[in-house]
Amino acid sequence: MNSFTALDFETANGYRYSICQIGLVRVENGIITQRKNLLVQPPNNYYWKQFTEIHGITPKQTKNELTFNQIWNEIEPFISSQNVVAHNGNSFDFVCLRDVLKHYGLPQPEYTKHDTFRIFKKRLNLLCKQYNIPLNHHDALSDAEACARLFMESFNLKKSKKL
Repeated sequence: MNSFTALDFETANGYRYSICQIGLVRVENGIITQRKNLLVQPPNNYYWKQFTEIHGITPKQTKNELTFNQIWNEIEPFISSQNVVAHNGNSFDFVCLRDVLKHYGLPQPEYTKHDTFRIFKKRLNLLCKQYNIPLNHHDALSDAEACARLFMESFNLKKSKKL
């Protein structure tokens, strides 16, 4: 599988639909072809302080940004009918996507999920150190790109085990 989209979400509070940043990295034939970094206004632009302390995004930064339902058409082609990769996606990112679509009454797209946490069984920051992958942790674009690089690395590991 040489083509996929890696994604990462940051949320404003404990509600999974409160997406405030989206990072998307598109890989075609093993090469990163597109990167998208979008700030998103979460519902009511409502933040919990401890979440802002994690990712650094504030209500002031997103107060004039579009809401998720307003940008869905821009990001949906990266997800619908695609292989989609996220680190800890089964517990977080894929749940965020499901919940935000439900929150805004948008249809759930079909896509194939891949979780690099399930593949490597380690936290993202530790894997990035191990594989010498640059990471600005909890920046959605940086996390998505690290995830993309790890997913490609997983194929290299599979190839080397076959030799």
